Parts: sequence; C-alpha cells; structure tokens
Amino acid sequence: MHEYTSTARVWGLSCPGFPEEVSRARRWTRDILRGSPLAEDAELIVSELSANAILHTASGQESGSFHLALAVSAQVIALSVTDDGAAGTAPKIKRQDQEAEHGRGLGMVSAIAHRVVVHESDGGYTVTAELFAGRSTGGHPC
Repeated sequence: MHEYTSTARVWGLSCPGFPEEVSRARRWTRDILRGSPLAEDAELIVSELSANAILHTASGQESGSFHLALAVSAQVIALSVTDDGAAGTAPKIKRQDQEAEHGRGLGMVSAIAHRVVVHESDGGYTVTAELFAGRSTGGHPC
C-alpha cells in the first residue's frame, strides 16, 4: 500500500458467468496485489469463490454473472464474491474427505483465510474472505 494512503482502497469487477472468467478474476487480483505477501493466497481464494459462483448458482447460467470486490488496507485484504443466487441453499463450509472431487472449495478458503463470512445479497449470496496482514508468514503489511 502506498505510504500516503491512510484508508482502505476498494476495487470492483463484474464478470459474465463463463468458466474462463475465473482466470480473469485471478489475474485482476494478482495485478492489484502485486508485491503483497498475501497475493498468492488472495488469488487462490478468488479462484475458488468465483468457480463456486459459476458452478453452484445462477451466475453460471447463460445470462449470469458474478461480482468481485477487493478492499485493501494496511491491516487486511478483504475479498468478496457475490453470485446471482438460485442455488437453493446458502454456501456452507464443509469438511470433506480428501478424496472428494467436489465440496472442498469453501473448506480450503476457510483454511487459508483468517475469517470467512457468508451473507445474503439481493437474491444471491456474498462470500467474503479476509486475510490479516499482521498474521502473514512474512509479517509484512500489504
């Protein structure tokens, strides 16, 4: 973060619900967080949450989309993905068998992030994962 920036900076990105948009979301996250010791974790989280939106909600249908928000401060990186809904149930963190082919994404996100919050948002759900800069392995701010 720039030394003269004292507040959080926030970016947003809307993507059509196509599978190739997951890689776009990863690149976007990587570009914003270039140089941060948390960039790789953030990129993995965005990839999982974006893929979940496409696979499990109306975001992956013909006219669907998903929306990302990235907030960065000296203390925390918050990554949010909002889907188009129609999944029937809220996203849930499940502990799956390591051999399971599906259902492990949110569990992996919760293992990487310091906090994960799921809430309803305009007919869909928003999943927010937070990475705390003070607790990173390198101990460096964003």
